Amino acid sequence: MTEPRGPLAGLRVLDLTRLLPGPVATMHLADLGAEVIKIEDTGAGDYARTMGPGERKADGNNATGDSLFFRMVNRNKKSLRLDLKKAAGVEVFMRLAKDADVVFESFRPGVVDKLGIGYETVKAINPRVVYCAITGYGQTGPWAELAGHDINYLATAGLLDQIGTHDGKASGPPAIPNLQIGDLLGGALTPLLGVLAAVIGAKVSGQGSHVDVAMTDAVLAHTIFPLVTTQVFGQPAPRGADLLTGGVPCYGVYRTADDRYLAVGALEPKFWQAMCVAIGRPDLASFGLATGAEGRRVKAELAGLIASQPLAHWQPIFAAADCCVTPILRVDEAIAHPQVVAREMVVEVGGAKQYAPPFKLSAWPWADASPAPAAGADSDAVLKAAGYVESDIARLRAAGVI
Repeated sequence: MTEPRGPLAGLRVLDLTRLLPGPVATMHLADLGAEVIKIEDTGAGDYARTMGPGERKADGNNATGDSLFFRMVNRNKKSLRLDLKKAAGVEVFMRLAKDADVVFESFRPGVVDKLGIGYETVKAINPRVVYCAITGYGQTGPWAELAGHDINYLATAGLLDQIGTHDGKASGPPAIPNLQIGDLLGGALTPLLGVLAAVIGAKVSGQGSHVDVAMTDAVLAHTIFPLVTTQVFGQPAPRGADLLTGGVPCYGVYRTADDRYLAVGALEPKFWQAMCVAIGRPDLASFGLATGAEGRRVKAELAGLIASQPLAHWQPIFAAADCCVTPILRVDEAIAHPQVVAREMVVEVGGAKQYAPPFKLSAWPWADASPAPAAGADSDAVLKAAGYVESDIARLRAAGVI
């Protein structure tokens, strides 16, 4: 008997999602031992397979020929190609759903119902199923049917307005982060919280749940400081001018002489004071949280001092001071950083570097991962496990259902 791969061993997940949010959510489940069956249509399938740099022809290192992006978010899964626009395809899905613990979908509201595989239909044959719908704006409300992407969800939640710089007089334009906050905080991590809570509830009560996740809701629910400022002052701080966006000297970004940058996070007085001593400016020790004209003066003096020397000059000084000041690294530097290496956060799966799971479970060491599957690679095995025999599978394939 093989040992279970993780704490979620035995959990069966049907994954109808594409691109980034849903696939990252289900990859985390797969990394924790769940059986994740990625269901793709018989046409283009998940178009992340051909999106972004890194796509190569199939060879010994990349058996699928899929894009690097796709391979980074679909490891440890099985793939079934299935035409859900055909009655036979719906029949296959429902047979799988009867024994599934979780279903993920990311279509616009109502699409799964039109296909005949919606929550109520699945619930009728599997009352304990947890059925998660990931959308931009949710299943209800005047914007429920609207299309969108990460940038739209950040904009609608008021977060994009808060990302950028301020020169003391005016704010620059909003800056687009290269971390898809709506997709990943909202569309990957938030669904996992709801789904795992509902799975625990289903095991206790036998009753599943529909989990309605709107990425805009999730972003909005975590914009804590903008809401605090709005309640105190009637509106949010200008972009780049709030407590944690550069509005005070002790928390911000400063350029060095060689056009690198330092992240100064000396928010607590003890760290700011240690920093001021380290740079030979103890006279600034009482101005870490200064605002207005005084804050601008201190920021300007600190900026001028840091800009007078290259990054290599400052790194040992701040490392020795332990004052929450660190260099701003590029990703190529970050993945080679001794701390990241020590945490074994970068692994190789199927010939491609990927990030390891961002959690360490003492009782469940992370096992070697299997590469992202080729489209339909596990169709036969999945169907046989569901009770289909060779002749059934051959008939489905001949009809273009799989």
